[in-house]
Amino acid sequence: MIQIDLTGKTVLITGASSGIGLGIARMFAKAGANVSGCGLEKHDGGFVKEAEEQGVKVLYTVCDVTKKTDREKLIKNTADAFNGIDILVSNAGQNIFEGAEKCEEEAWQHNIDLNLASHWQLAKLCKPYLEQNTGVIIIITSNHAYSTIPGCFPYNVSKTALTGLIRSLAIEWGPRIRTVGLAPGFIDTPGNQQWFNSFPDPEKERQRTIDLHPVKKLGTPEEAGAWCVFLASDYAAFASGTTYLLDGGRNALMQDS
Repeated sequence: MIQIDLTGKTVLITGASSGIGLGIARMFAKAGANVSGCGLEKHDGGFVKEAEEQGVKVLYTVCDVTKKTDREKLIKNTADAFNGIDILVSNAGQNIFEGAEKCEEEAWQHNIDLNLASHWQLAKLCKPYLEQNTGVIIIITSNHAYSTIPGCFPYNVSKTALTGLIRSLAIEWGPRIRTVGLAPGFIDTPGNQQWFNSFPDPEKERQRTIDLHPVKKLGTPEEAGAWCVFLASDYAAFASGTTYLLDGGRNALMQDS
């Protein structure tokens, strides 16, 4: 098995205190990278202790990525603590499902600010550091960028737009910075378990969802994290400007199958 070694690299991960972001932080720590993470919560989700056990340097900052002052503080804290930034994993986001007709302007704007604009704004702040060391930007979008279901507006709109952002950054900022995207499908997180729990029979709904995937399982945050580690490594040096769909094959299966 190939072991990717990112010792000496510094990764900044937004939304690192839970869910997919926490899995990403764990996998970068295992690869030896110094980890700077942020989240809305005052607690770090436990990744600081886990990362320190891996022998890497770690930092956690409370940050709302939709706020300019918070973003600037996050970047400064990270660069000061680790003398630079090599990798940005722009992950922070939120499911905002309103439906096209019922969606109010306030929900639309919050969705755009969080699920689209913040990724661009963070990337701009990190750019001066990333381009010093042939840096990597990984933007976490969603399988909703490729296909969606009724009622997932405006979330699906912003996630689709992120694929355009990824292409633009790759074209305009290469070759000093590589930009790639990762579009996870159904990942087994506490948030998704809450969704299962909203059904009369949570286990039945969970199994129904699993059966929609040819791999007959849900993804894990650590599997998404492993993809990010690979995309940040020299093994993926020829990858830029594209978004990789990580959905257990669900996109290949028609709904009536």
